[in-house]
Amino acid sequence: MNGRVTGALSEDDPVVEAVLTASRALVGVAARSIAAAGGDVTLPQYRALVLMAARGPQRLIDLADALDVNRSTATRMCDRLVAKQLVRRSRLPSDRRTLRIALTAQGRALVDGVTQKRKADLARILNQLTQEQRAAVVAALSAFAEAADEKEVPARADVPEL
Repeated sequence: MNGRVTGALSEDDPVVEAVLTASRALVGVAARSIAAAGGDVTLPQYRALVLMAARGPQRLIDLADALDVNRSTATRMCDRLVAKQLVRRSRLPSDRRTLRIALTAQGRALVDGVTQKRKADLARILNQLTQEQRAAVVAALSAFAEAADEKEVPARADVPEL
């Protein structure tokens, strides 16, 4: 984190309040983009789809770890995504006990569609800002993402399907 921490913030600090307000706006954009894509997908399910799009086929246990959920929760989520034909499960030939999951073409299309809708909505919102305000948004959000240890994830990873 570059060692720039100067003091602890309280829960009611104006910076915390501003980020909370902005996060509500961003969640709203996310929810609207998912709803517009159809497919009856929840926000946590969509998060799982994005991780699979970025990381490619993976073991169920690895997805559970990435989502920070129990394996049973990830299993139930994948059951629902399989039923919606958005992911496919298979067993590894080298270890028949290990489940591997991957996006289907339909799942990849959903992630791509939601991403495009989200980008369009964000561009519409950001077009209301001045150039100086946009530069400040880039600087602030980049610093925030770095502090949160968030890695940039490509909108579409070119990974093979199972």
